[in-house]
Formats: sequence, C-alpha cells, structure tokens
Amino acid sequence: MTAQKTWRVAVLPGDGIGPEVIAQATRALDALAEIEPDLAIEYDTFDWPSHAWHEAHGESAPADYLARLADYDAILLGALGDPGPTTDPDRYLLSDSDSLAPLLEIRKGFDQWVCERPVRRLEGAPQYLADPRAADIDMLVIRENSEGEYVNQGGRLAPGTPNEVVTQTAVFTHRATDRIIRHAFEQARARAASRQSEGRERQFGPDKHTSQVCLVTKRNAQKFWGDMYTEMFARIAEDYPDVATHHELVDAACMKFVSHPWMFDVVVASNLHGDILTDLAAVLNGGMGVSPSANLNPSDRSRPPMFEPTHGSAPDIAGQNKAGPAAMLLTAGMMLDWMGEQDGAAARAGARLRRAVAADLAAHAGDARATDAIGDAVVAALREART
Repeated sequence: MTAQKTWRVAVLPGDGIGPEVIAQATRALDALAEIEPDLAIEYDTFDWPSHAWHEAHGESAPADYLARLADYDAILLGALGDPGPTTDPDRYLLSDSDSLAPLLEIRKGFDQWVCERPVRRLEGAPQYLADPRAADIDMLVIRENSEGEYVNQGGRLAPGTPNEVVTQTAVFTHRATDRIIRHAFEQARARAASRQSEGRERQFGPDKHTSQVCLVTKRNAQKFWGDMYTEMFARIAEDYPDVATHHELVDAACMKFVSHPWMFDVVVASNLHGDILTDLAAVLNGGMGVSPSANLNPSDRSRPPMFEPTHGSAPDIAGQNKAGPAAMLLTAGMMLDWMGEQDGAAARAGARLRRAVAADLAAHAGDARATDAIGDAVVAALREART
C-alpha cells in the first residue's frame, strides 16, 4: 500500500495585496483538506521576498532563500512590486528590476522553463470583447521561461553621458527551444483528449485536427532565433501529425488575439513575446483579477514549481480588503492540478476549487465585495458541496 503523500508548500505573500489574497487561498486549501481526507498539505509562510524585508535587511530575501525553497514541493506566490501607498511620496520604493528580481531568480534557480496561462473565461467574469464567440475562448499560452530576451546579459558603457552605449543580449539554445515546443505539442494532445472526455469538440485547419499549436516569432525582423524556432517547430511537428500547426508574427498575433482569439488552441512563444501575449490573454480571460499562472519544470518534478496569479501588487487598494482573490484561488487550483498528476485527492480538490470559484463569479458578476467576503463564500461553497 502506497503511503499518503504530504505536500509541502512554501507560501510567499509578497507585497501589496499579496498577503490579502494569499490568506483566502490558504483558507480554501484548509477547507479542501477537511473535505478530502486523503489530501495532506503543509505550508510555511515567509515574509520574503518583499519590499518590507528589503527595507529591514537591505535585500529582498535571505542570501540562502533559494536553498530553503528547494526543500518544498511547490511555491505559492501572492504578488511582488511597489507596496504603496502611492499617496506617500516618502514610501520605501524599489525599482521594478529590483522588486521583481526574485521572480526571475526563482524561475531560473529551479529551471522553471515553462510558464503556462490558461484562457477559458468563466461565467460572471468580465467579457471585454463584444463578439459572442469570445465566450468560447479556450486557449493555453505557453511562454519559454528560461532564456531568450530575459537572460539579462549585457551592460552599459559610459552611463548617463551622451556617449552611453547599452547592450542587451538575447540568448536562444537548441535544448530550450526543443523542450518548449515539444511541451506545447504534448499539451495540445492532452487538451484535445480532455475536451473529448467532456464532450466538447474543436477543429483546426483544412484537415479538421482536434488540436493546434501556433508558434509566435518575429522572424521577419529577428532572423537568427526566428529561423531556428521555425525550423525546429517544423521538424518537431512531424512527430505530431495529429496536431495542426500555425505560425504568427508577434504583432499579428496580438491583433488576432483581439479580433478572433477563438482560432487559437495552444500558443508557444519566446520569453518576451510570451510575457506580452500572456497578459493580453489574461484580459481575454476576464482580466488580471481572474487569471491564474504556473511556472513549471515538467522534466523534473523534484524541483519546485511556482504558482502566481497574473495580477500585480495593486498598491492603490492594498490593505483595504478590496482585492478580488479569484485569480489567487484559481492559481491554487492550478497547483492542486499539478499535485493531482500524482495524487487523486489533489486532483479532486483542484476541480472542487475551480467549481466553487466559478459558481461564485457567476452568482456575483459585477458585485463589489470585500476580499474576505469572497473568501467566506468560496469556503462555504466548498463545505456545502462536500458530499
């Protein structure tokens, strides 16, 4: 008999509204553990990384923080960035590059080489596109998360002078390109199988494939990495004859995300392009406040993934019990899904949590409610649906 798995989670509330929305996520996890007796989650909450820690210690987190996080199965992050209040001109303020540096350090430190952001609007979430077909968007945007434009290689020569020269080098490797594109095809297959099990059918291309992968580049202006991505995409696609393929330049992809996003299934893009497209996709999903996100290492589950909502720290409303926790709750659901690949109780809990959040959104579309009131409603729905 296999022993029950106890999942250990590092909770990083971070800045601004982070602690407020994280509190609702941990409440939901506690409720789910009561409902699912076979679900065992332990978590430790840390004051770092954050502005407050930096103000007190001169650094965003302890020097050994990555080594400490390595002991956990997963990381649940609230938000990082300007803690506000924005009305205080003397507030302790870090540059974006400093305050968000831990995000890149965690992603690189645990080789979280893929960022996934699902786009499937829930009833009750805002719908910003008037076309009724926008209600049926079902997309997964996959961002290469380990290299590309965000390797932070370069420098400044003669800074602040008329002779200043800045270099910012992008790096693309065969290994990282291969794994991110193959992951996109594998996810396309998995999504098609999931749709089939739910009785939903989608078709792509003249051959009416049930799944599709769209590659996004800027190969017309950035020839070298664009050509490598294109060539490798074509070669890898030969291993997936059941999956339709498509290519878009990033500017055209942004346009088509707005004009007819229902044409997309799985989208795979470089670090920078994926960063931009995932935020645009979040708006299609109903906005940053209802959009979850995951940073994963699919090839090595011993290295902790990090789950974070797409929204920022919202310093203008921090501490006022106004932040909507839906994105954070759905992000916790993605964490449970990841656990659920090895733990049936976690898989059931993730599905329960999504249903509760979806029902709450549908029942209170457009209502202005307090953060903890939404948490109360979701937790109550979880407990009512336990049978």
